[in-house]
Amino acid sequence: MKNLEYYMGLNYKIEVVKDETEDGYVLSIPELKGCLTCTDNLEKGMELIKDAKKQWFMAALESEYEIPEPNVLEQYSGQFKLRLPKSLHKELSEKSRQEGISMNQYCLYLLSKNISYSAKGSQLHNN
Repeated sequence: MKNLEYYMGLNYKIEVVKDETEDGYVLSIPELKGCLTCTDNLEKGMELIKDAKKQWFMAALESEYEIPEPNVLEQYSGQFKLRLPKSLHKELSEKSRQEGISMNQYCLYLLSKNISYSAKGSQLHNN
C-alpha cells in the first residue's frame, strides 16, 4: 500500500507565480488540486509548499481520496501517427519543400507556432 512517505518522495512539478497585488508569490502543485501556498520569500515558499503537499497527502490518505501521481516526460515518446486528407498532405509537402525543410520539421514548426499563439491568446483573455 502506498503511504505518505511514498507520495512525499515523488517529484511533483511546483508552479511559481508572481503575485503583483500582494508583492509576493503563489506556489502550487498543479496535479494536486488546491495544494498551494503564498509567501513574500521564495526560499520560505519552498518550505511552505512542501508542508502544504504533506498536509494535502495526509488529508487525501485519511479520506481515501485517489492521489494522482506526477506526469513525467518519460511517459511520452515524442512521436505519434497522424492520418491526413491527401490534399492536406500535398499542401504540407509542397510548403515544406518551398521552405527547404522536411515535412516533419515543417509540421513541428506549425504546431509550435499555434501553441505559442494559443498561449498568448489565453493570457490576453485572463488579463
